Amino acid sequence: DNSSKRKSEKSKKSKKDKKERDRHKDKLSYIELSAYSNTDNPFGDANLGIKFEWTKKKERDKKLGISPEEALRREKERREETQLELEKLNKRRAEREIERQLREEELARMQRDAEIAAMGDWASKEDEFHLEQAKRRAEIRIKENRAKPVDILAINLRLADETEVVDEALEIDMDEPYTIFENLTLPEVEELHQDIQKYLSLERNPNNLDFWRAMIVVCEDKLSELQEDEKNHAMNIIAPVKDDINNLFAGKTYEQLNVLQAQIQQKLSGKEAVEVEFWEQQLKALTVWKSKAKLKAMHEIVLRKRLEQLRRKQRQEAIKVQEELESAIASHAHHIQMESEGQDVIIEEDTDYTIGEYDRSMSPRPLSKLFKEDKQYEIIDPDEDLRELKERRKEVLRNQFIPMKVQPKKPTVEEEEESVVSKALYEREAAKELDEDEAIFNIEEELAKTTYLWQDKYRPRKPRYFNRVHTGYEWNKYNQTHYDSDNPPPKVVQGYKFNIFYPDLIDKSKAPTYKIEREPGNNDTVLIRFVAGPPYEDIAFRIVNREWEYSHKKGFKSSFDRGVLQLHFHFKRHYYRR
Repeated sequence: DNSSKRKSEKSKKSKKDKKERDRHKDKLSYIELSAYSNTDNPFGDANLGIKFEWTKKKERDKKLGISPEEALRREKERREETQLELEKLNKRRAEREIERQLREEELARMQRDAEIAAMGDWASKEDEFHLEQAKRRAEIRIKENRAKPVDILAINLRLADETEVVDEALEIDMDEPYTIFENLTLPEVEELHQDIQKYLSLERNPNNLDFWRAMIVVCEDKLSELQEDEKNHAMNIIAPVKDDINNLFAGKTYEQLNVLQAQIQQKLSGKEAVEVEFWEQQLKALTVWKSKAKLKAMHEIVLRKRLEQLRRKQRQEAIKVQEELESAIASHAHHIQMESEGQDVIIEEDTDYTIGEYDRSMSPRPLSKLFKEDKQYEIIDPDEDLRELKERRKEVLRNQFIPMKVQPKKPTVEEEEESVVSKALYEREAAKELDEDEAIFNIEEELAKTTYLWQDKYRPRKPRYFNRVHTGYEWNKYNQTHYDSDNPPPKVVQGYKFNIFYPDLIDKSKAPTYKIEREPGNNDTVLIRFVAGPPYEDIAFRIVNREWEYSHKKGFKSSFDRGVLQLHFHFKRHYYRR
């Protein structure tokens, strides 16, 4: 018994030692893998290194008759199911991450498309604005008798458009558009070439685009011809041959020139022996004459439309005159009836005037002696003077584009005094240097004619002004993506500086004011109107419709001092952050 008891105690002790060794081994392995220890861990657990055993569960399984092998199998299956579930969760998490990235990419793409569309819309509106400003400048130059050749072309295009309202002072006699190059020097043709390219880049009307494309072809031909003449280079073809080519193409329609072009191209592409240089020169001249024929056909349409407009205007004027005549006749008949009823009718007899024959005594006697200052004048031969006059008349006839001269009104004494003060204020403001991002902004907006209550006492006049516009770059997300400092984006308007001069304001206690006038359907620009009082009329300018910055630290200024109204402001800048 003692031996068996001793053996059982020995076996129990060996099992206990083995269990203690395994526990110590697990503890060491866990501590090695873990960043914490039993004494140093944030959980305050002194048994952190001991492997957890669910003894209650083991006891329950033992009572239920589940063997340790079955418990291990079930534990293994549970772990496999858990592993599969974790894999599914990881897969779904990865899919959600991919979907999120795709969604963000789609949103970014939609935002880029919206910015590109907005930028394209803004660019087209900017082109329309610049085109309208170019037309305004053409009107101003024609009214001031300093018109450029391109101004004449632009105004005649507007005259052909029934939707355009053109001032009568801008009506100009015109011939075929390509005749404008006659009597132009090389610098003038180069300037005209640049102006045509500008209109070609801004214009969106298909008919006007065809016109400017044809004009640029004729202009380039004239430019190359003048450049060759200036450099004294030998012509590729002799003058008689060139005249023969021009005579061949002159007077032909656009369709006939197309037929000739096809024949020449067929001859050049054929196998026959031909003088290639001659036919290429002929083909080049044919291209220019095709443009001239297109311009001539378009010019006939312009003349036809303009003639219809003038006839319509004459009919309206005739109807108006007829109504006035009928009213005058009715009034005269009423007056005669009143006289026949109670008053004597006085009839004045017409007096016959006879014109007698010319007699030498009617003319003054010639001077027998010339004064000393008259002897200093150059003696002119009558025949030579008449010949020179005829040459000048021919030159005027060759130059078909002559702007109508507007007779200036004679200023009063008060206006002359006021103009001296205004000129001094204007020159003082103009003497200030422009900043790097500033430009002169003196394009006034036409206002409807207004009747003032004080115009019977004072003659209305417009004040002088000297304005500036501040431009710069906007580095928004789109511009940062598509532009850099070497290739910057288009400049945008960032503010204005208005300086209006009212030196002769009658009521100096009331400062001039300004107000913003919005137009229905136009959200891009607004009118800023300046109102002062007698004797000054209202003036207005078209500005960009954006929110103002009213902080004096950021350049806002609104003051009236010593006859000068100053309004300086910048637009607010909006910064978008994620």
